[in-house]
Amino acid sequence: MSASPANEGLVLYALQDGVVTLTLNDGARMNPLGDGLIDALAPALQRARQESAMRALVLTAKGRGFSVGADLADYRALLDASVGAPSLGAHVGRLMARMQPLLLDLKAWPVPVVCAVNGVAAGGGVGLALAGDMVIAAESAYFYLPFLPVLGAVPDMGTTWLLPRALGTPRAMGLALTGDRLPAARAVHWGLIWDCVPDDRLADEAQALALRLAAMPAHAVGEARAAFAASAHQSLAQQLEWERARQMVLVEGPSFAEGVRAFGERRAPRHR
Repeated sequence: MSASPANEGLVLYALQDGVVTLTLNDGARMNPLGDGLIDALAPALQRARQESAMRALVLTAKGRGFSVGADLADYRALLDASVGAPSLGAHVGRLMARMQPLLLDLKAWPVPVVCAVNGVAAGGGVGLALAGDMVIAAESAYFYLPFLPVLGAVPDMGTTWLLPRALGTPRAMGLALTGDRLPAARAVHWGLIWDCVPDDRLADEAQALALRLAAMPAHAVGEARAAFAASAHQSLAQQLEWERARQMVLVEGPSFAEGVRAFGERRAPRHR
């Protein structure tokens, strides 16, 4: 799969020191999640998955916005269109059906994913921003859910699943009902994201974080995801037994042996 020539530049691709960086590049329109960006993002992700040197992934964007979510200009055009145009509901459903596999792909990515939020993440852009294992944001960035108060719609792109788990239901519901902006600094305080940094330091900090994660045992991110996923639907006793069973397997692996040797030799472990 490859992006059409018209959409080829909408996602920039770079590989440096084992870190693949994908940059949404429709900054003039604040990176809306329309057909063009999806057409470019899907093959970029596919290319990254096939990158044998990849040890971590960074997802970020150009311009003032990480992503404003839906392209409301397209929606307005459909509302004003003559008879025979696709219904708005059908259009939205089709776009969501195209975007949802990309979000699920990121959440199951084989190496750690860092999302570097450079500006506003609005609507479905919030779901995309939270698809990473770790999220850092520029100090000027904020998170915004206009669905209910502005559009009379429900939050989508996974935000009704992701936000309550990160913030608890009261804060998640409050953001949805009020449409209040959540600044990056408060998002850190509330536990939604890992960190916020000065705007001019975002790219460097994201790369540094990705490099740290890239040095981990290659399978560790999958194990961590599985552990926290299991804890969401198990009792403490069940989780303790789950941890015991997994640990019995993991301590037999090369990463554990290297970690033990490195500790005894007072050096950093060298994982492959």
